[in-house]
Amino acid sequence: MRVAIIGGGAGGFFSAIQVKENHPSAEVTIYEKSKRFLSKVKISGGGRCNVTNSETSIKLLSEAYPRGGKKLKNAFTKFSTQDMQTWLTERGVPLVTQSDACVFPESQESQSIIDCFMAEVVRLGINVQLSRGIQKLQSLGEEIVLHFGEDDVEVFDKVIVATGGSPKLSGLKWLADLGHKIEEPVPSLFTFNMPDEKSTELMGIVVNETKVAIQGTKLKSDGPLLLTHWGMSGPAILKLSAFGARILKDLDYEFKIQVNWVNELNNEIVANVVREIIEEHPAKQLSSIKPYGVPERLWIYLLEKSDLAATKKWPELGKKGLNKLVNVLTNDIYQVKGKTTFKEEFVTCGGVSLESIDFNSMQSKVVPNLYFTGEVMDIDGITGGYNFQACWTTAFIAGKLA
Repeated sequence: MRVAIIGGGAGGFFSAIQVKENHPSAEVTIYEKSKRFLSKVKISGGGRCNVTNSETSIKLLSEAYPRGGKKLKNAFTKFSTQDMQTWLTERGVPLVTQSDACVFPESQESQSIIDCFMAEVVRLGINVQLSRGIQKLQSLGEEIVLHFGEDDVEVFDKVIVATGGSPKLSGLKWLADLGHKIEEPVPSLFTFNMPDEKSTELMGIVVNETKVAIQGTKLKSDGPLLLTHWGMSGPAILKLSAFGARILKDLDYEFKIQVNWVNELNNEIVANVVREIIEEHPAKQLSSIKPYGVPERLWIYLLEKSDLAATKKWPELGKKGLNKLVNVLTNDIYQVKGKTTFKEEFVTCGGVSLESIDFNSMQSKVVPNLYFTGEVMDIDGITGGYNFQACWTTAFIAGKLA
């Protein structure tokens, strides 16, 4: 049996390993169009590689995927986050789990994952060819013909597509031409640009518990928020961008967001916290006590934004001042004008529609013996190791059943 893997990234390598482990006599070749393999693994997580997430509940795990979560529910029963961790540790890659449930190699270096995969490829006798791009894929009965060039053609029994996300529709045309339904690719996991907001002067500040909503939509998120020199980032923002990928594109990335800095939806509770401060610290200035542990520079900024003098004593706040303070803490408005994506770590919403794929085997419903894995499909998750886990799971299934 001859098996071709199109794409030398995470999904390509992992599916190739699964094919060879389950079908030792198969001849398996990975074809990568560029000069480097596993490049996204190399730079992911700031070079540390957030290889998976420690979440064990399949229900909660599937909720981390704006697209593909329902289909992944059953897939995760076949290869879970725990299975991936076990797979790596059994092959000499110890792991550590952070407080936010992100799982990294103990070495804190993505090279540990790359070395592990390469060792498996060598051990199993998998062939890797670089600078070998596919120009055309042709289905002939039970066989698949790959065209690498005008006079460079090879025939395979099985083919696994692991090309990753394509930022442009044109990059998926070759799969559409075969009869697959394609969901238009749009950016996911991006940060918000706020060129007109003074909050950019607060770059580097992190508020660990916030709630963020986009005005005029039902989009809401929570979690840590990072103030940057261009706008806002952090898990709360990235989660919003993922779940709102298509909506935000339709808005041309211009909209207003509401930030709740104290993660408390009940304004009266926040007002009571302020009243307690007034009662307990009658001689203190507004600048000296920060409700809910709001970072100092942000607190001074919010006071200025509310036209409240930092030197004012707490009892001098008055009813109007109290209302201003509660409002800026729970409903702070910012204008977003544009986005910033992570170049090499670009994640797309869109790809081959899940309607065109049998998720029990990852096989195409329109081309026999053609399989899919990873981001080439219309599957994407939020940050935290979820995109890699979807990749491992679908690669495991495709490789085992191909």
